[in-house]
Amino acid sequence: MRFGINTIDEFELAGKTVLCRVDMNQPVDKATDTLKSTQRIEACAPTLKELSDKGAKVVVLCHQGSDIEYQNFYCTRPHAKVLSSLIGKEVKWVEDVCGPTAREAIRAMKDGDLLLLDNVRFCSEEQTLFELKLKLSHEEQAKTQVVTKLAPLADLYVCDAFAASHRDQPTLCGFEQVLPSAMGRLFEKEYCVISELMESPEKPCVFVLGGSKISDAFIMMETVLKSGSADKVLTGGLAGNILLHAVGQKIGQKSIDFIYAKNYEEYIPKAAALVEKYGDRIVLPVDLGGVEDGKRVEYTPENVPDDFSAIDIGEKTIALYCDMIANAKTVFVNGPMGIFEESLSEAGTKKIFEALGETDGYTVVGGGDSVTAAKKYKVTDKLGYVCTGGGALIRFLTGEELPVVKALRHAAKAFPVS
Repeated sequence: MRFGINTIDEFELAGKTVLCRVDMNQPVDKATDTLKSTQRIEACAPTLKELSDKGAKVVVLCHQGSDIEYQNFYCTRPHAKVLSSLIGKEVKWVEDVCGPTAREAIRAMKDGDLLLLDNVRFCSEEQTLFELKLKLSHEEQAKTQVVTKLAPLADLYVCDAFAASHRDQPTLCGFEQVLPSAMGRLFEKEYCVISELMESPEKPCVFVLGGSKISDAFIMMETVLKSGSADKVLTGGLAGNILLHAVGQKIGQKSIDFIYAKNYEEYIPKAAALVEKYGDRIVLPVDLGGVEDGKRVEYTPENVPDDFSAIDIGEKTIALYCDMIANAKTVFVNGPMGIFEESLSEAGTKKIFEALGETDGYTVVGGGDSVTAAKKYKVTDKLGYVCTGGGALIRFLTGEELPVVKALRHAAKAFPVS
């Protein structure tokens, strides 16, 4: 047991049916039914292989995409193919989560088998909107369909999804109420390493927040500013655009249209309130990058054309951010500065990550896109720590007890290992 949580070392696994919740949420190419990155799958594969090698019947649960950020909302079929290759044995896939097809497949498993269920967020109770609106207690989550249908078929629940441990959903927090539970190897590594190494980050501490997961970005921003964890928050990506728009800076009508098309307008007043309260600690882009006629262009906000689409930070902002990173003692990064998958809009992300590799400060990178960017720009080995979790990492560092940690600690007390 570590930090009041059971590890898988405490359980006899041979012949047991294990429900293992992982985080394999990755960017998807729906046209080819493939994943654009396999970073998170590579990270959790060792736990699944160990469970299988020890004779467990391993039932894998994961989510893919969000009902809010809908573009990557997809089935888990391509994940099974990648897992099979990484583990070296077949990972069967079933087009069901907790219905009759899934339950029949679980009952038919043999020792060492691996079975991947479909996207748990196809169940309404697993959706982010359900979580945010209903706010079920962990006891109430244990009574939802996904838990009441699957738990009776299992002997043990293992959570290896540190990246999702800030979520409060049934497959993350409900099973611990009714089953003996443990953290998997990836969860153990990430939670324990961060706990031991990052209790008191050296100052000045700089947070770099970008990406397109707006709900996470604004929760993170408010939390680290309120707690005092962040001396400065450097903003980019869609979050940076919303902040600029909220304070009356020009970002181009196409950028504004995108914010409204994605139903993110509710964050505009939130952004204005954050800047009013913490303005001296929130650093906004001083110029923006975009593409016109197949070429990269950059504008300061006062000169942004009406039909502009801001998809990166500009060179002046890059220089400002790189200088602040170079002078920081601790740097946390979650999210890219722009669309780094495309050459004309990757400059901000590329140079920020190169600066992370060069700074003498301790660097922590979290989140799927950030991990992918670190690998793309070949700086992974130069970073202090790379964590699959973005939102989970930052919420943890502010001292908040993560919902999944709370649930796992409950299980350790409710189902003591003899």
